[in-house]
Amino acid sequence: MKKEAVLNNVDFKELSKHCKTQDDIASLTKEFMKNMIENMLKAEIEEFVENNDTSKNGYYPKRIRSDSGELELNIPRDRNSEFEPQIVKKGQRNISGIDDKIISMYARGMSLRDIEKQIKEMYDVEMSDSLISRIIDKITPEIKEWQNRTLEPVYPIVYMDAMVFKIKDDNGFYKNKALHFAIGINLEGKKDLLGMWITDNEGAKFWLNIVTELKNRGVEDILIASVDGLKGFSEAINSVFPQTVVQRCIIHQIRYSMKYVGSKYQKEFMADLKKVYKAPTKDAAEKALLELEEKWKEKYPLVINSWKNNWEELSAYFQYSEPIRRIIYTTNTIEGFNRQIRKITKTKGGFNNDDSLKKLVYLIYKDISKKWNKSISNWAEIISQFAIIFENRLNPYLRYLMFTQNMKRSLFFCYFNFFRLFF
Repeated sequence: MKKEAVLNNVDFKELSKHCKTQDDIASLTKEFMKNMIENMLKAEIEEFVENNDTSKNGYYPKRIRSDSGELELNIPRDRNSEFEPQIVKKGQRNISGIDDKIISMYARGMSLRDIEKQIKEMYDVEMSDSLISRIIDKITPEIKEWQNRTLEPVYPIVYMDAMVFKIKDDNGFYKNKALHFAIGINLEGKKDLLGMWITDNEGAKFWLNIVTELKNRGVEDILIASVDGLKGFSEAINSVFPQTVVQRCIIHQIRYSMKYVGSKYQKEFMADLKKVYKAPTKDAAEKALLELEEKWKEKYPLVINSWKNNWEELSAYFQYSEPIRRIIYTTNTIEGFNRQIRKITKTKGGFNNDDSLKKLVYLIYKDISKKWNKSISNWAEIISQFAIIFENRLNPYLRYLMFTQNMKRSLFFCYFNFFRLFF
């Protein structure tokens, strides 16, 4: 029977006499849902009995969650216990979108207690913290699969950064741990989160494990790595990808410098410093750095030495044109990602374990990455210049990319012409 015919047989005028409030409508909806499911189950058991050497054997009660709330169903069974209902399968306790909504709420930073209250208000379903946790834990295998997925063979740019969170240790005390990210820009100019790793001891050994993991997952080359002065990173990445250019984030270096400059001199110092990192060439920048040293070294030796000691990594961007400089001299690409994570996690005082943090960040990433389907600004110009600068390293991958894209177009037109001719 068509659903229009079913609805036409409903006496809505009679029903309206019994529904005076929203609660009445909700209660009636639950009753409709219960009756409809049980009638479908009766139809299933009758067809099963007709086609098998068995007979009906009463019912057993089963409580399930639905969009209309919690339902108490009578599930039919047969004498041989062979009947497998399809509308509500054995072991199934949920026929709603509640699980997806719980995961969505968790991704927005809601606590388990807040989710519990929200579900009660929305669906009139009682759910414990432990049940909500088990539902959220369903994404754990997905995270593991994502973290171990095969990556693309080459990334022109990879950004590395970290955020600090409070995570409970085995003794029940909260301690600071760093969650590290790697965001890659692929050959099409699109962003991708390559992975995330938690540690409380950052160093060369830690970073060696990370870059080795990237290599084991299929990465063959990284042209430029833009980093925030990560301890031990340069040694680690160059041991695995010896040709990678490391660019230290200028913005972070400026922030570090200004922390040690007195407020009285900050404006003047910043004007002199700008001549260094805004210089048109590396030679001009080194000349401006020398002038900065002569003027300020006695007052701020720590700041000047920091620029001099890290100059090779701070000045790597001078060898490129302005469009490339803009995207590598700062880790703003990854900091924008960090800000969106902070926006949601700032309401949480701490996390019970590493996994609870990873689950939340992964869900935030899934939402953010929906907007990562376009190439970054000026990518056509940037990749053209990369193809010249890194010719031997990049062009074989670019040729393969163009080949696969042309194949996709050819297949599309083949299918298009086929359907146009025969349909």
